Order: sequence, then structure tokens, then C-alpha cells
Amino acid sequence: MSIEKSGFEKDLGVAQLETADSHIQNEIEDIHALGKSTRIVQTQDSRFAAVIARHKDVASPLSKSLLRLYPILFVAFMNSAANGFDGNTFGGVSSVPDFQKRFGTNVASNNGFLAALYILGNVLGSFVAGPLADILGRRRGMFIANIVVLIGSAVQAAAMRRRDMIAGRIVLGVGSVMLGPSSQSYTVEISHPAYRGVMMGLYNGCYFIGAIVSTWLEYGIVNDTKGELNWRLPMAIQATPCVIVLAFIFFCPESPRWLMSRGREQEAHDILTRYHGEDDPNHEIVQLEMDEMRDCVNTSGSDKRWYDYRELFNSSGARHRMFLVLCVGFFGQIDLPPTSYYMPLMAQNAGVTSEKQRLLMNALQSPIMTIGTLLGVRFIDIAGRRPMLMGSSSICSFCVFMLVICSALQKHHHGLGLVGISFVYVFLFAFAFVWTPCQALYPAEVLAYNARAKGLAMSGLWLNIVSFINTYAAPVGMTNGGWKFYILYLCVDVLGIVFIYFFFVETKGRSLEEIGKKAFRCAALSLLWCAEQVLIWHAR
Repeated sequence: MSIEKSGFEKDLGVAQLETADSHIQNEIEDIHALGKSTRIVQTQDSRFAAVIARHKDVASPLSKSLLRLYPILFVAFMNSAANGFDGNTFGGVSSVPDFQKRFGTNVASNNGFLAALYILGNVLGSFVAGPLADILGRRRGMFIANIVVLIGSAVQAAAMRRRDMIAGRIVLGVGSVMLGPSSQSYTVEISHPAYRGVMMGLYNGCYFIGAIVSTWLEYGIVNDTKGELNWRLPMAIQATPCVIVLAFIFFCPESPRWLMSRGREQEAHDILTRYHGEDDPNHEIVQLEMDEMRDCVNTSGSDKRWYDYRELFNSSGARHRMFLVLCVGFFGQIDLPPTSYYMPLMAQNAGVTSEKQRLLMNALQSPIMTIGTLLGVRFIDIAGRRPMLMGSSSICSFCVFMLVICSALQKHHHGLGLVGISFVYVFLFAFAFVWTPCQALYPAEVLAYNARAKGLAMSGLWLNIVSFINTYAAPVGMTNGGWKFYILYLCVDVLGIVFIYFFFVETKGRSLEEIGKKAFRCAALSLLWCAEQVLIWHAR
């Protein structure tokens, strides 16, 4: 049944449509204006890349300034190696018979409880990690974090009763998450701008140093030692990177940006002169960095107030930055079941019956990802973050798609199960080539100085939440859903490509201050374009 509209209703409809059209036109004009200003901004932002291009002697990886910088960055990298130890040691020692007998980890619920205590410590530590790095400085933040990790490792290695191990796991978790904000902020802030992507990529890649040493150490000593030494020795050795940091951190300079935020401008200038300017205080790169820090680093910002997290959300630009940080954490974790835990289960589902073969397939992961990371870090500063992230995610999506197909058909074609697992290794290489460097680099770049340490701490909290969900949901999903469960990861990987294209901002060739001031206008253009399409569709 049709109802004829009255003249008034028709006029009202026309008026609404005209209003919508007028609103759309205003939005389009705003977008064009924003695009024009964005082009101007991009032209201005290119000056930093131009300065570096004019001074190739300083930007050379073998320049005097950079050769001085490498040992300093190595000390910072040891914080990432410590996290690699902490994140992988417990999985191996929990299967040692003496450890199981002493702490009851032969019961799945008890083992899961002790493993989860580390995550609990991560959550607790997330709330103090950022303020610690902001108030005390990057060096003292790393120093205190490594002391906490050292205490946790010592308590675990010396534990005689279950309650000792519980305390050690919590303390270790607190210290491990405290390492990130201080060391990541320090690395991104003191790195030469021409090699910031490479250095942050190497920082995150050092995680695999700890992982490889930890897993192969446990594998190597299991038949050469007996009893409690099988688990006490790995838990003690995991503190080695912490000892290196504690021994050398105060021989390293403080972050020039932190010094600038404390009004210590001359000290910041001296550090930049020595490590970025070939001892020339008037060098163009040094002067440009100093000018930008004067403009952008606030001497009375929220980083001085440990309780103030408003800088993360108090403007549209800040909210967009945190949105990008959360996206990196989400798409970097929910891309595949955590293979470091569940590669043996995935291999079993693929038809691999040999326990030894499954363990070998599990052990190959870290070397493959290490090679991928080391090869990929150099291209981050050449090709840019967005193109490489989209390319890596596309390859990862294809690999998961092939895993779904092979897993679905392996019932009738048994060899396809192993073909599917081979695509997992391609996935791991492609992921490590780009995502592993960018997981540490991109959040540290897009966060403004006043929000960097606290934002990275919240990133650590978010990573633990997402990782916790993925870790505990994956075995249930793989056991009950089989190949269908992998479709979820395929959808997430494809969605990640869409989000990177529309919302991620390119940071290549810009200083941290340029990113903080101007880069997010380009992102706003993408957001307004999406809004424009919605408005046009709604009006029609």
C-alpha cells in the first residue's frame, strides 16, 4: 500500500536534501582546503630529508658520530634482549621434571597460573613504567627497570617453594614491562634521524637474541645436567642482559629531548653535536633539531605529572595517535595463533606425528624471524612505513589464505598439511621483515614527546591484553574449529591492510618533531574523505 506524501512533507524532504547537499559541499570545501594546507606542510616537512641529503658525510653509517653512537645503542638494545629471555625461558623450564615436581606444573592449571602471573606483573608495571621514564629520565628509568628484572630473575632461580616462584614471576613481569617505555623512548630519541628506522628495527630484533639463546640453551643442557640445575641455570642466565645495562647505562648520554624538557638546553645541544653533528656545534642538522625541539618540547607538559594521562586523549590528533598505537598492537598480535606457543599443535593438526620433528619445527621459528628482521630493517627508511606494512600484511594474508585452503583439503590430500605449515614460515619471515621493526618504531614515532613514555606504557598494557586473549583462545579454537579457526586471522589480516591504507601516517624522512607537529593533518584528510563518502551515500 502506497501513501501519497503531502505537499508539506515533500517540501520538507526537499529542504532536508538541500541541507544535506549544503553540508556535503561544506565538507568537500574543508577537505580541499585541508588538502591544500597538507601539500604546503609536506613541502615544509621535506626540509629535514633535504638537510640530510646535503650532509651525506654525517649520515654515513661509518661517520665518526655514528661510530660513537653504536655502543650506546647496543646498551639500549640489551633491554629488548632481556625481554626476549623473559618471554621464552619459562616455557622451556616448565617441562623439566624437577621443576614440575617442585612447583606442580605437571598439572595444566598450575602451569597456566604461573605463566599468567607474568602477565599480571606486566599489567601492574604498565602504570608506573611511563611516569618513571618521564620523571627520572630515560637512563634512570632503564636502570630501575633492570634492577627489578634482576631481582625477579634471582628470586625465580633461587626459588625453593611455590610461593617463591609466584613472587618471582610477578616481580619479573613488572620489571619486563618497565623496560619498554624507557629503552624505546631512549632509542628513538637519540638515534640519528637518517637511521631511526634501522635502529628501532634492530632494537626490536634483539628480542630474538634473548629468545634464541634461551630456547637453545634449554635444549642444550637438558641431557648434560641433571635435577634442579636444568631450570635454575636458564632462569639465572636470563639476567645477563640486565647486568650489561646496569654496568654501562650511566656511561651513556641522557636523551637530548628529555634534557630539553627539563630546561637543560646546553646539555642537549652538546649531545647532539657529539652524536649527530661530527663535533660541529653549528652543524645544520644539529641546529635544525634544536630549533624543532624548542618549538615542540614543552617544559611544563603532562610528562612532568606522573598521574596525568590526558596528553594521550585531549585532542583529535592525540586520539588518532593512540588509535594508531592500538592498531599496531592489535594487528601485530592477532595475525596468526601465537606460533611460539602453538607451532607443535599446528604441526600436529597438519599431520606431523613425530614429536622430535614438531620440536624442530618449533625451534626454527626464531632463527627465521631473526633473519627476516635483520634483512628488513634497512628498507624501513628507504621504502617507508606504510608501503612496507601494507606489502607485508598482503603477503601474510596470502599465507593465511593458503593455510586455510591446505588445512581444509588435507583430509583428502595428506601432503597439503605440510604445505600449509610451509606457508606459516613464509608468513613469519614476511612478518619479521616489516612488522617486527615497526612494532617498536611506529608507536614511538607517532606519539608526541609529552605522551611518548606513557603512550608506550599503555601500548605495553594493550599488547598484553591482546596477547593474553590470543594465547588462551587459540588452542581452543584450533582444537574445536580446526582450519575454520584460521579464517578469523585471515579477516583480521585483510582488515589490517585497509586500516593501514586509510589511517596510517607516513613518518619516513621526518624528524620526531615534524611528525608530532604536522603529519597528522594528512591522516585527518583520510578521515574526512571517509566521512564525505558516508554523507554523500546517506543523502542519496
